[in-house]
Amino acid sequence: MASYINLGNRGFASVVNGEYVDKTGLIAEINDTLGKEKRFSCVSRCRRFGKSMAAKMLCAYYDRSCDSRELFRGLEIEKHPDFEKHLNKYPVIYVDMTNFLTEYGHDNEIVQYIQRSLIDSVVKAFPDVEFSDTSKFMDVLIDVTDATGDQFIMIIDEWDAICREFAHSEQAMGEYVNLLRRMFKSVDAVNVFAGVYMTGILPIKKYKTESALNNFREYSMVQPKGLEGFLGFTKKEVERLCEKYGMDYAEMAKWYDGYSIGNEPSIFNPNSVMEAIEARECDSYWSATGAYEAVARYIQMDFEGLQGDIVKMLMGGSCPVDTTGFQNDPAIILTKNDVFTLLIHLGYLAYNKAEKRCYVPNMEVAGELKNAIERNGWKTVMDAINASERLLSDLLDGDTEAVEAGIEAAHESNASILAYNDENSLASVIGMAFYSARSKYKIIRELPTGKGFADMVFVPWRNVSLPAIVVELKWKQDAKTALGQIRERNYPDSLKEYAGEVILCGINYDPKSKAHTCVIERI
Repeated sequence: MASYINLGNRGFASVVNGEYVDKTGLIAEINDTLGKEKRFSCVSRCRRFGKSMAAKMLCAYYDRSCDSRELFRGLEIEKHPDFEKHLNKYPVIYVDMTNFLTEYGHDNEIVQYIQRSLIDSVVKAFPDVEFSDTSKFMDVLIDVTDATGDQFIMIIDEWDAICREFAHSEQAMGEYVNLLRRMFKSVDAVNVFAGVYMTGILPIKKYKTESALNNFREYSMVQPKGLEGFLGFTKKEVERLCEKYGMDYAEMAKWYDGYSIGNEPSIFNPNSVMEAIEARECDSYWSATGAYEAVARYIQMDFEGLQGDIVKMLMGGSCPVDTTGFQNDPAIILTKNDVFTLLIHLGYLAYNKAEKRCYVPNMEVAGELKNAIERNGWKTVMDAINASERLLSDLLDGDTEAVEAGIEAAHESNASILAYNDENSLASVIGMAFYSARSKYKIIRELPTGKGFADMVFVPWRNVSLPAIVVELKWKQDAKTALGQIRERNYPDSLKEYAGEVILCGINYDPKSKAHTCVIERI
């Protein structure tokens, strides 16, 4: 039978023995909660963003069955004045809920198995304690604390795995929430636990407007509350890794950056960064999470024009989102805001808290959303995506007729999901038409130039030998006027740091003739 107490530090040792980015500062944050009213913490983040690594680190630090001093030597936490105070001082209960899913699958009695397994582990670990009742886990812990004076640290990894897997089982969900409430909301909890740390993808489920465990302090992709630097890799951390391993930082940022979390404007997907370093190549490593089927299902709901918004974000735009109404339950999706908020927690969208808008963070995630669209059978959108490679080639060749035809085709493909009545909607179609260009260019909307804003600027990535592109869009005017504005306002001057050819492209749409025209010039 598996043990869930006194597991030692082997899990974290295997981490630090490899390439480890120091996140031990999180320990100091959790130490500050121990023995206080705020001792209950739930830190949620996306798949493959280091949840289990953090849980193993905390287990190694607190578990009194081992000596972890050498593991933390030279790391940030060793310099903290409270390092010795809590190091290896507690009996630690460590539970990875996915292990129970592996063993008990879809059995509605799974919560009873969880409780029985935890009870057996604790009873075996404290053979000298006389237990009054071994049928309830919390009663067993109370007996230990009363007999020994010990307070526990409890760490639950993937706490929401049961919620996600049994979302439609009222029995399993009810029993699981009641188990957590009995452990952490009872009057005995403050005596039994010195601290509790739960991690998962989703924050704690809400019932009406209140969390089921409202005594927990929650940290998430939406509300990091100062822990944003521990939820992924920061820009400085990735720069150091790139320098150490001779990787191109700009390429790494294109693929894995883009998450703006709290006060950290640039957070990277840590798993993908490490995969790229190991392979010495940037590519999509997201597919290993196997979650795009769920994403496709949520997008297919198409609440309030959701599919059109996904298209806009794929081409570089953003959409407003209200994250407050989501009940943190994937089985309860009632609005477009719920879908967006869930996708933020899953990592498929990023969230700008200051502007309350969401967007597609990087090229890796854009590729996964494209997979979701393809699986959803959006043939018209996929046709436009597949045609975008040819369209870029036509633009680089200066073939105005082919570019006009390509933009026209993109317009027709997206007519059912995008309103087409101004320059913004024209920009949406152009962005979608040049979807594949994102693998070669950084596409910037409304680039400040000193004399206005260039509608779209395509800046080649550092390792791409292609000309830059400046695009000006007009509505009910003409393409020559658009090109003239580029010249008049000297938009190419905004590319001073770029050395090489620049393609100027003016595009106009005439709603009367329903025709797109363009003029292309190289300078």
